[in-house]
Amino acid sequence: MSVITETEKTNTVRRVLKMSSEYTQASFTSVVSLALTLVLLANSFDYSSKEVKTTLFAAALAYALFTAFQLVLTWLIKRDLAKFGHIQKKTRRLGYIQLLSLFTANVFTAVFAFQLVKQQKTAEYTFSVYMLLVQLFILAISALNLFKPYVADSFPIGMLFLLVIAAIHLASLLLVAKFVDAETAHPRLLALAVVLLATAICGNLFAFVLGLSLIFKIRSQNRPGTGQWPLIWDKITRNMTAMIGMFFIVLTFAISICSYLTFDYSLAVENNYEALLESPSLMYPLGTDDFGRDLFSRIVFGARISLTVGILSTLIPVIIGGILGALAGYYGRRTDNVIMRLLDVLYAIPGILLAIAIIAAFGANTTNLIIALSVGSIPTYARTMRANVLMVSNLEYVDSARALGAGDAEIIFKHIVPNSLAPMIVKATLTIGGAVIATSSLSYLGLGVEPHIPEWGNILKIGSTYLESHSYLAIFPGLAIILLVLSFNFLGDGLRDALDPKMD
Repeated sequence: MSVITETEKTNTVRRVLKMSSEYTQASFTSVVSLALTLVLLANSFDYSSKEVKTTLFAAALAYALFTAFQLVLTWLIKRDLAKFGHIQKKTRRLGYIQLLSLFTANVFTAVFAFQLVKQQKTAEYTFSVYMLLVQLFILAISALNLFKPYVADSFPIGMLFLLVIAAIHLASLLLVAKFVDAETAHPRLLALAVVLLATAICGNLFAFVLGLSLIFKIRSQNRPGTGQWPLIWDKITRNMTAMIGMFFIVLTFAISICSYLTFDYSLAVENNYEALLESPSLMYPLGTDDFGRDLFSRIVFGARISLTVGILSTLIPVIIGGILGALAGYYGRRTDNVIMRLLDVLYAIPGILLAIAIIAAFGANTTNLIIALSVGSIPTYARTMRANVLMVSNLEYVDSARALGAGDAEIIFKHIVPNSLAPMIVKATLTIGGAVIATSSLSYLGLGVEPHIPEWGNILKIGSTYLESHSYLAIFPGLAIILLVLSFNFLGDGLRDALDPKMD
């Protein structure tokens, strides 16, 4: 009898732990932080000269300290859930200590600490946390330019501007934590929402999303049944991998915007024969290439090209393919047959071969690269939209609109297309990563962006020739490509789960 009781108790504890998102996040954070610590530790030794790299070793020790503390927090959370069914306040207070890990740039432990210190978390609170973290990372990355031989003329003004915005975002986090709950938001926060929308000019899209979310909550809190967007926001913010992916995407986009103020473009494109193949240092955080160009600046400016080409080469086929798919699915028969058969011809040509053919015919530049990558993707989006329209067009509200005398254009673009966009959004998010890889691949082959322009594929091509002697020239741009593609994939998976009505 005692064995059965003990088994039931163990099963109950397992269910409680499985249902606790905070324990899941704690375990995930512990594993990732431990992995990062081991990577830093492995790279803190120069195996050829048998010397210790002081900076990396110090970073590894700092990571190890906060990783050990994270493991303790995970154990305490597990104990509290097993013993009390909830996390005790004294355990949550320890999260304030873990907030110090932000100084090590460990975004995983910092995010978890912010989540731990607040018991009732809203989507707006989570967005405000990531908004502040993005702004702090932008400041830290931009501040590295202080160690360079010279800075951009707009650097002082740009840093002051970023500091003011960071102060606004910190105040916003505190106000949201105090005056926003699951159902309501203080009406006076409407002014804050407008300010946040204005601060999004620096590229921090979390500020834009938070501002819109506050406006929506304030205006709809007295009107029940206002839609599914609050539930979608809540699902996305509870998915830590999706939010981390979104964090890196927004950070990459924001630093691309802010680099106009805080980075000097000449460091990325002008030759400096006095600093050829310099190893990573404070002056050159990622080293220099064979022409003495700062790799750090080149990767920052290269993010603009990768994001621009990746997003536009996805957005164009989404619009064109979406319209063609909607027309084919709604009208059917002859219209469907004509449109889809023409697209089948285009679909039969491999996308990368079509892109190479277009670039070979019209030349290698950014505009032709976007067109080349866009054309080959149109059939897949058209097929996706056609399938959605065929399903939605048979629903009752479409028949009602038709019975009330609505025209075909109104039915398609007002009733059918808006209710068919969810799969298109998910597919677009998941395929932007593929577009980024295709951009870098074509540039690597000399068929993408012009060779003199700093783009991740171009940078990787130069670095690949120095893999044995100066491997960092290939490792850093390669990591940038991998992280951006993974981030879009994580965000796409999160959007798919959030937009799926069958998932809780």
